[in-house]
Amino acid sequence: MTDDGDVSGKTAWGQAVAAVALVGALGVGVWAAEGDSSGESEPKPAACSGGKAEKGERGVSGAQLCKALNRKDLAELLGTPGEIAKTASGSGSTLELAGGREIHTPSAEVQFESYTVHLSATNDGLPVAGSGTLLGDTEKQRKFMGRPAVLYSDRTLAIRFRLDGSDADSGPGVPARVLSVAQDANDRGGSFELTLWREDGEVPDATMLFQVAAQVLPTIPGWAAATR
Repeated sequence: MTDDGDVSGKTAWGQAVAAVALVGALGVGVWAAEGDSSGESEPKPAACSGGKAEKGERGVSGAQLCKALNRKDLAELLGTPGEIAKTASGSGSTLELAGGREIHTPSAEVQFESYTVHLSATNDGLPVAGSGTLLGDTEKQRKFMGRPAVLYSDRTLAIRFRLDGSDADSGPGVPARVLSVAQDANDRGGSFELTLWREDGEVPDATMLFQVAAQVLPTIPGWAAATR
């Protein structure tokens, strides 16, 4: 992990992570932490096994991303050993562009008391190299595990629901750090994005983001084959 200097807090267009809304938009399923039915009070970590790819889904699925992200040692990698995952989720979805073109956008998310980690894949056919210029001059293009990558700062999207049933409103949430890495070692298009934010609203440590990415990304199906 090299060149892990600070990055500006500039918001990147089209990259907002819906910290609250994501839970309500899942296509594969949500698995919350469960208590032991035998009467023990100690909760069990959330699990996300059993999800299936949606019909017509291409490439990696949200369920597969969740399996890669929801590691037993994830809390330790985040510097909070002993914390357990409260929720784990996977989503298989598509984004329709003008002209009817669809982009497969599966994602997964694991939430702890202190941190939330979000992992997504975008099969847009666009290379990661050079994309840093779209994020501003202060954003940093780099190599990560031998692949083109970009580190940038963003903010989550906070959704506020009204108790009287009227329309919900939205606004900026907490600071987040995002590492976008090419899906293919030759950068032929598409990326994996790992996003990290803190529940206390403080700016996440980029070094910690790299540490999580180094363990999670290689476990995504097809990662090893795409290194050649």
